[in-house]
Amino acid sequence: MSIPDTATCIRLMEEYEMLDNIRHHSLVVARVADVLVTELHDDGIQSRASDRALVLAGALLHDIAKTPCLDKSCDHASAGADICRRHGYLEVAHIVEEHVILKDYDLGRFKSGRFNAREIVYYADKRVRHNQVVNLSERLDYIIEHYGNNDPERHELIRKNFQRCLELEHAMFTFLPFTAESLEQRIRFPQLPEKMWDDPWS
Repeated sequence: MSIPDTATCIRLMEEYEMLDNIRHHSLVVARVADVLVTELHDDGIQSRASDRALVLAGALLHDIAKTPCLDKSCDHASAGADICRRHGYLEVAHIVEEHVILKDYDLGRFKSGRFNAREIVYYADKRVRHNQVVNLSERLDYIIEHYGNNDPERHELIRKNFQRCLELEHAMFTFLPFTAESLEQRIRFPQLPEKMWDDPWS
């Protein structure tokens, strides 16, 4: 299994000209995902969580194709997965491909406390609006407003996806030592201040 380290992920962000605000979002998603995977490991049952390096790489690269797809000429999840495959990161490609909608949704497995890297990154991404940790309701409102295209059928699909995310959240936090509401306080690094928007790596 080939997993890019953080330095490689940052190099890829630069290579694919990821916009600064998308980098910031990806960094915060990685912080959230790191808390989740670390705490799931810390409960002593290693099988409950995926490898931390894979989770971090998936979180950092989940929006690797977002910039060229902003004009809606491509699907950023599929395009991002293709990028990861071209670089030989097949496991990361699966995470990137499913960070918007999970293909393998197994509520029974979630309730037994087994979560893979795709699910951890998928959930972490849903908890971050721009560079701020928010609850799922706030994130849902943002997604509908910005990606709903004033289409009631699309709105319904988005709501169904978030309902699944709520079910995943409920199952996941059954196995975590803190609540979904307190997730932001568990992040091991401070939120990025606004003055860093122009230089996300300072």
